[in-house]
Amino acid sequence: MSAGFCAVQWNRAKLVYDGILLAGVVLYIGAYLTLVYWLDPPKDQPAAIDLRIRAFGTCAFFMLTVILSIGPLARLDRRFLTLLYNRRHFGVLTFFVVLLHASFMVEWYAAQDALPSLYDELTPPVWKGLHMALYVAYGLVVMHVALGVMQYDHNPFIPAMLASGFACVTVLHLVAGWRERVGDRAGAPGSEGWLSVGPPLSIPDKGARIVAAPHGERIAVFRDGAQIGALSNLCAHQHGPIGEGRIIDGCVTCPWHGYQYRLEDGCAPPPFNEKLVTYRVRVAHGVVEVDPRPLPPGTPAAIRYE
Repeated sequence: MSAGFCAVQWNRAKLVYDGILLAGVVLYIGAYLTLVYWLDPPKDQPAAIDLRIRAFGTCAFFMLTVILSIGPLARLDRRFLTLLYNRRHFGVLTFFVVLLHASFMVEWYAAQDALPSLYDELTPPVWKGLHMALYVAYGLVVMHVALGVMQYDHNPFIPAMLASGFACVTVLHLVAGWRERVGDRAGAPGSEGWLSVGPPLSIPDKGARIVAAPHGERIAVFRDGAQIGALSNLCAHQHGPIGEGRIIDGCVTCPWHGYQYRLEDGCAPPPFNEKLVTYRVRVAHGVVEVDPRPLPPGTPAAIRYE
């Protein structure tokens, strides 16, 4: 996002990641079509279109299942953060697979509809709502398959696919949510109403620990070497989870879209002008504490500890 920011732009690691994703999609679609053509060749053009609908539809379902599992997996184990940082690429590829699936549906019904375009500016809460609507879309996908192809195709693979995918996403989010609730309770106010975070080294270098204020707001406490700062856990762009990001090129970087902010004051580097709410921090008796009372966006509040 910033002028000097390279890690979230195109680089060799992302190209390799995208190549693996694309190869996986091509292999799945190719294997699906080849196997079905060999076992039960389509007898006419509509049947051939229906086969492509199924191939791209099942591929999109598996991809969406993985995408929705990455978030809780990253909260359960930081080793999955690499997948979180590149989840946007996964989502874009899934969109194109879904688009092809939809185009074959349009071809099947010989529809001639024009989809409206959105030109209005969307606020961060609306964008966050759109992201969360993906879960509704996932449920609709399950209903789409259950009330569609399962009514006449009794292949046990289809209900097994739906049940296992839905169960995987549900269990992962429940476990991750339970762990976050435990962490929220651990962030009870300490002396003078400040929240206890833990020893400085308990905060991962270039990363953050998240604590919850009494009013429910989550605060991301980052450490960059000997510097510690606390920011709102909501990105100013689309309310992404800042605390799940890392410090890259000296800036806190949102894992959703790469927006960056300086740790010392929560301001985006020039030429950008976004600002985050900051919080006062201190080290008392070897423990990092954060004041849950927010400061105006862009207020310098980071400290250095010895």
